[in-house]
Amino acid sequence: MFQLTRSVTWQALQGLQAQTANDRIRDYFAAEPERFEKMSLRVDGLFLDYSKQPVSEAVLAKLIELANHSALVQRRAQMFSGDIINVTEDRPVLHTALRNLGDDPVMVDGQDVMPEIQRTREQIRSFSEAVRNGEWTGYSGERIKDVVNIGIGGSDLGPNMACRALLKYRHPELSFHFVSNVDGAHIQKVLNRLNPATTLFIVSTKTFSTQETLLNAHTARRWFLDNAGPEADVGAHFIAASTNKAAAMAFGIREENVFEFWAWVGGRYSMWSSIGLPIALSIGFQGFMELLEGAYAMDQHFLSAPFAENMPVLMALIGIWHINFQGAETQAIVPYDQALHQLPAFLQQLDMESNGKSVDIFGHPVDYKTGPIVWGQTGSNGQHAFFQLLHQGTRYVPIDFIASLKPEPGMEEHHFALLTNMLAQANAFMEGSQTGSRLDPYSCPGNRPSSVLLLDELTPKNLGALIALYEHKVFVQGVIWNINSFDQWGVELGKRIAGEISERIDAHSQDFDASTQGLLALVRGHFASGGVPSHGAPSGGERSDEVTAKGKAGKRGRKS
Repeated sequence: MFQLTRSVTWQALQGLQAQTANDRIRDYFAAEPERFEKMSLRVDGLFLDYSKQPVSEAVLAKLIELANHSALVQRRAQMFSGDIINVTEDRPVLHTALRNLGDDPVMVDGQDVMPEIQRTREQIRSFSEAVRNGEWTGYSGERIKDVVNIGIGGSDLGPNMACRALLKYRHPELSFHFVSNVDGAHIQKVLNRLNPATTLFIVSTKTFSTQETLLNAHTARRWFLDNAGPEADVGAHFIAASTNKAAAMAFGIREENVFEFWAWVGGRYSMWSSIGLPIALSIGFQGFMELLEGAYAMDQHFLSAPFAENMPVLMALIGIWHINFQGAETQAIVPYDQALHQLPAFLQQLDMESNGKSVDIFGHPVDYKTGPIVWGQTGSNGQHAFFQLLHQGTRYVPIDFIASLKPEPGMEEHHFALLTNMLAQANAFMEGSQTGSRLDPYSCPGNRPSSVLLLDELTPKNLGALIALYEHKVFVQGVIWNINSFDQWGVELGKRIAGEISERIDAHSQDFDASTQGLLALVRGHFASGGVPSHGAPSGGERSDEVTAKGKAGKRGRKS
């Protein structure tokens, strides 16, 4: 059995770590006048500078050798061709097919999936255009003004992040709301601001069985029926992005308004599918296609560029150097762009849910670290919050700085200050504040690693490329660590136990540990008067059922 840590390349990297432990990044610049030119590259509208990373030429060469000796070339080809690489769930991994703009077929079980993908794209186009131009109306005949996406995890984080990032492209007569938390305060706060006659709900759930999403969806439907009056038509105001058409229709959603995607689309990779419907509604179908174009361009770069010039591969290898050889536990994401304020949360799920694994693809425990803890927030806010620890604390934290170069009209002064603050921080992390005296206890030691990733402009296309870049970075690391980046058994465990607790809360709580039993007793005490509510069940009685049936057969909520 192959053991990564016993490979010649891995052990050579361990030796290089010992040899370079006292190196300083700024000395690399003194020894290599062309270091910036050598350690930066452009892919269309993205520019990456990784020259401030603690990576010598010898280390980089050995990291690339590690990639060459891994299964990366084979697994990359398997992913794009539709082979089963999600081995624990026996599925292909084809989010790349969702943004495939080429002419070649993509085969799954002997069938080309591209015609299905193109049909769904056409469904998204037709629907989004009808809502945006006012052809799609609610039960009262009024156009839609508010869109509420109900989802969680990948069904929320991706479209939420993209809609906020591309806010300047939003349709001027539409507002977007995202409900994910099962805490009733979240959906209540959103619903209190809405008019049922002009609100469209998107229920985004792969299986149409996710506990949090269904509870929020039923609450939204109950609110709609209670406030819309006798003309209420569920089918004119609720649509779904789901693989489970039957369950969506049982909820009251018309068959033609269930937007399909497929089991081979992982939740955290699903914004390119019908889960991205809020994006198409917000920025228009053409903008959504530009998002796909950017991701497709990054896919082609990832497939064709040599590893030494391959942006996702280089970012992945530098991450492996930090995690496995430099002792980093975390990765900070700091976008110097307020529009990207949701990006750290999105990348947190992408990375930690994908590579937070302790066994390899064969189920054997690994003897090396895998995915980092991903965290962060926007600059320059971070400078006045957690940067103190990064500059002077005892933690070793690599940082990705991300910014767009083009300022908004009239905001040139602000944008210049923003970008110069970012560049100053990257420089300060490397240089520190030592002035020659080693006796100053208050100086910042410097030699802290960072990369700078610049977008020419924050456009749909460049955002698509940025997200695909991080997707492929995570994939490369998973391949080298020989883990499955596409299952999430820890998430499934939490879902299962939540269901068991909900079912057994009255009669069988003794099946759980003493702590859980005691806490359940406290919970039961607060529901004693009305009984413990049935978990995630629809409500509204006969009227709910009648209007659901009407929603299936009603005429409104289509192109007028």
